[in-house]
Amino acid sequence: MKDLFGKAILDYQLGNYTEDIKTETSISEEDDLPLPYLFRDYDEMPSLEKKALDITSGSVLDIGCGAGSHSLYLQNTRGLEVTAVDISPNAIEACKLRGVKNAISLDVMTMTSNNKYDTLLLLMNGAGMCGRLEKLTAFLEKLKTLIAPGGQILLDSSDIIYMFEDDEEDGGVWIPADKSYYGEVDYIVKYKGEEEPAFDWMYIDYDTLKKAADYNGFKCTCILEGEHYDYLAQLSL
Repeated sequence: MKDLFGKAILDYQLGNYTEDIKTETSISEEDDLPLPYLFRDYDEMPSLEKKALDITSGSVLDIGCGAGSHSLYLQNTRGLEVTAVDISPNAIEACKLRGVKNAISLDVMTMTSNNKYDTLLLLMNGAGMCGRLEKLTAFLEKLKTLIAPGGQILLDSSDIIYMFEDDEEDGGVWIPADKSYYGEVDYIVKYKGEEEPAFDWMYIDYDTLKKAADYNGFKCTCILEGEHYDYLAQLSL
């Protein structure tokens, strides 16, 4: 991996912002992801993220923290103890430069269960990092080992079934045959003339998440629905 996403974040933090990240998926055309958006303040965040941060409590594990905007708010404004983790070393370096006190570069699937957290935070479609629906059980089982008694997982995602809607009046949908679940996509990141190899990503609808959560011993609650097929869910044991 070239860590282009993290490189872009670090460039922005170091004052080397000259262009935005370009993203593309197997079901969508190339689009710009503005770097300033990743550095947004609480007031600039969408309602789902604000709600998640409002109900976050206790010790926090911010999984896939990116530029660390959620961690900084929880640390500096809410006064919570936050551990920010991301697979990107460059993103973690940016987090440290921004003032995140405890930022670590690692894959959450490799974390040991020595530490338990009251809130596991997976925002900006954090559930998608497991990549494929068949890996969701293992992902949830890993998260289970990191939750303190009485703790919670807060995650948001989207139901992208609307992207397969038929233009005809019968309201049908077209589902690609090369994926076991319509929310699975191949994700590509481009930055400053370089391109990351495509990696697995997933958008999961709430009903499918709830079924998986129930199967793995979680109680799943929809906390808030967004304006465009998105939602915030809370999982607890």
